[in-house]
Amino acid sequence: MKKLLILAVVSMCAFAGWRLLGGGGATSPAQGGDADVLDRVWVDHMPRHERDQFSIFVAITDEPVGVFQTRSVWKGHFEMFRHETYGDEIRILYPQDQHREHVKAKARKCSEDGFDYCLEIDGASRGVRRYYSRKGWEVDGAVRPEQLGARIEAALAGR
Repeated sequence: MKKLLILAVVSMCAFAGWRLLGGGGATSPAQGGDADVLDRVWVDHMPRHERDQFSIFVAITDEPVGVFQTRSVWKGHFEMFRHETYGDEIRILYPQDQHREHVKAKARKCSEDGFDYCLEIDGASRGVRRYYSRKGWEVDGAVRPEQLGARIEAALAGR
C-alpha cells in the first residue's frame, strides 16, 4: 500500500500547489445519468504491477478543481485543471497554458471488471476516454489536500 500512498502524496502536492496559487470559484455538480461524474475517483484500470501505468480522473465540486493523471508506482504525469459544469458538460481551463475545452461526461452504473460505475469522456485532450469507479470511491467534499489524498488512497487501497 506504500505505492498508493505515493500516488496520494503526488495528488495532494498538486492540489496544494493549486490552492496556494489562489485557485477557486463556483460550480454546480455534474450528474451523468445513473452516477455522479464529480466527487469520485475514476481509473482506467486497476494496476496489475508496480510498472503498470494507469490513468486517474478526479474532479471535485467544493473547490472546482480536478486532475488528469497517468502513472505507475515509479513514474507519473499529471495536469490539474479548473472547471465549471453545465449538465453533462464540463468546461475545463488548464491554468498552465490557459487551454480551454468543453468536455462531455456521461457516468452510469455498470458491472465491468469488478467496477460499479463507468464514465465516458468525450472531447478531452488529456486522459483517456473511458474510466471506472467503485462504490466507496466518493471524494465526499474533501477540500484540503490531505483530505483529498486520503480519499484517493482509501479508494484505491480497497481494490
